[in-house]
Amino acid sequence: MEFVIRLRKVYCTIFLVVFLAIPTPFLLASEDEKPTGELSVSVMNQYIYRGYEFSRNSVVIQPSMTIGYGGFSAFILANYDANPYASDDKSYSGTLNEKDFAFSYTKTLGLFNVGGGYSYVSYDALHSDAPFRPDLQEISLTVSLNTLLSPTLAIYKETGHYRYWYFQFGISHVFELSKMISLKLASSASYLLSTDADAGPKFDDTAVATSDKFSNFHDGSMSINLPVKITDQITITPNLAYLFPLTRDAKNEIKAVSLKGSATPAERDSSFIVGGITASLTF
Repeated sequence: MEFVIRLRKVYCTIFLVVFLAIPTPFLLASEDEKPTGELSVSVMNQYIYRGYEFSRNSVVIQPSMTIGYGGFSAFILANYDANPYASDDKSYSGTLNEKDFAFSYTKTLGLFNVGGGYSYVSYDALHSDAPFRPDLQEISLTVSLNTLLSPTLAIYKETGHYRYWYFQFGISHVFELSKMISLKLASSASYLLSTDADAGPKFDDTAVATSDKFSNFHDGSMSINLPVKITDQITITPNLAYLFPLTRDAKNEIKAVSLKGSATPAERDSSFIVGGITASLTF
């Protein structure tokens, strides 16, 4: 508890420095600076987020839009599941079961990019007979270093129903193969700290919830992307990722809430391979 209190104080202090000590981004923007935007749509074989499985045996389509100006950005994304999963193999029509809204501000300070933001995720049931899913709200702080591998640390605090801290460290590198084609390799590791044993319990080896809060390294990822510039504004990106738990505790937890595999939670999968393609238009 003392660790959480100290962490909150540090987090709030940094957050206030970034947002209150920096002048309004609109005043910082030069007269020639213009808003930027991106429209994209991703088609994937599965939707996995932070190690959790949100779809199975179904094509998932995720359109998104980002608008930026003077360090500010606004982001919206929707998730459409073409064939929602049901444990009894009952068939359901495609559904739009998630909508994400995020606002952030980022500033470059020497070698560092420092940013903070707020996101709201509106969840609907995975299909018409599935249970209700509470919405999610997060505030975040991100610090990245403009150097080799672009090391990035992101801290997320959920303030709504789920009550956790989520820390993620990532590295990435882009190889310019030609004027049109690049190769991006990335990897990440995370730590999940629950502050509510009911919303975020630790699970035992049979994937049954205990009375303890989850506090351990959580999920990792390795990904490869191949952006292909069709024009200066249009990019097509095939992508492939391997997502996996980092600890035994994480493996038990992911199995407990997973959709895939056996009806017995302890026998479910906890690692996933996700592939797809993204088309984006910048303006």
